[in-house]
Amino acid sequence: MEKILSALRALGVEQYVITEKHTDSLECFYVKKNLDLTRRADTAVTSVRVFRPFEKDGTKMLGEAEATVRPGMSGAEVRAVLERAWYAAQFVTNPWYPLPAGVKESARPDAGGFAGKPLAESMKAMTEALFAADTAQDVFLNSAELFMRRTATRIITSAGADVGWEKTDVWGEYVCQCPAPVDVETYHQFNYRGPETAALTAAAAHALEMTKARSRAVTAPKTGTYDLVLDREQLRTLLGYYVDRAAASMIYQKYSPFKLGDAVQGENITGDRLTMGLVATEPYTGFGAPMADLPLLDKGVLKAIHGGPRFAHYLGVAPTGEYRAVQVPTGDTPLEQLTAEPCLHAVSFSDFQMDPLSGHFGGELRLGFLHEDGKVIPVTGGSVNGSILDSQGHMRFSRERFSTENYDGPLAVRIGGVAVAGS
Repeated sequence: MEKILSALRALGVEQYVITEKHTDSLECFYVKKNLDLTRRADTAVTSVRVFRPFEKDGTKMLGEAEATVRPGMSGAEVRAVLERAWYAAQFVTNPWYPLPAGVKESARPDAGGFAGKPLAESMKAMTEALFAADTAQDVFLNSAELFMRRTATRIITSAGADVGWEKTDVWGEYVCQCPAPVDVETYHQFNYRGPETAALTAAAAHALEMTKARSRAVTAPKTGTYDLVLDREQLRTLLGYYVDRAAASMIYQKYSPFKLGDAVQGENITGDRLTMGLVATEPYTGFGAPMADLPLLDKGVLKAIHGGPRFAHYLGVAPTGEYRAVQVPTGDTPLEQLTAEPCLHAVSFSDFQMDPLSGHFGGELRLGFLHEDGKVIPVTGGSVNGSILDSQGHMRFSRERFSTENYDGPLAVRIGGVAVAGS
């Protein structure tokens, strides 16, 4: 750190953000239930963003560039990489904006559920939770990869910030296989900020069950318009439309028409009115300013615009930091009731996507359940193509809840009038 600060002083850099990350990680790779390989890594890396004010054609500008400093670099090497960044910053012609004032606070210890526990102990608990669901003979986990990471972060800025915190998270991926009647494999991911062992076991059990259903699915739904039920990660992706549209960068660049107080869910709402909160998964922003949970929507009305200092300043709103996690109240309708009337319950896609610019969503269907004529038929193939602008007024959310790293909210939603291209 002293090498970095010394080099910045020598170069005359007056505005900067230094982010130091020290990461201890553990990785485990399984073939079926057998541990095939482990890796342990202890890494440290520091990024330095330099900001260079200047004028162009009478207009105040603030250029910026970033350099990476690694352990073992000499003072001369540190100065060389920072000098290149300082030179490059003059070619970035962003209109000027102020860097937010930070705070000086003692480093915060890990406050999550993994705090105080060795990574190996926590990894063992999560691994056992994953394989606890693997009890059948006809469907099983054929491979899995689990990753745990404990990261200590420190941020020092020229605007007065000196903060630090520690956090531990776990994520992974696994493949389920069902050899008969058709041999299929399905790919799944998980992310948690704490020891959510029960949630992981339930997720793996659901994945195994859906893999069996995928093995039995042989036909695509007929081409037509359906009431569509989306669940889990697909619902999180769908609701990401509002998070993206409420970003200061999107609004300033005219990609989003959202304004504070707008009824962004539309005026004619016959379904559930959407309330959504942004969750701070870090205690500080990237500039060392305190970060807090933020109400985003209240019954369909926009309550906040979120973003970093640059675009927030351009819009004349307070900078809040960057958000990834959301919390949404559940609905009043049980999932069983959501699917009681004819619908297509889309469970998995090859790659479900939401376009925040147009509002269109869709993807290629890998597994769904067609509810019609009192029957539930597994289907596969074809594609779904809808628009949240057409659907947002009649969304009905499930009473059941689903939680993962960046989402805590209803398990499922039912929307109508969605086009399906199939058989």
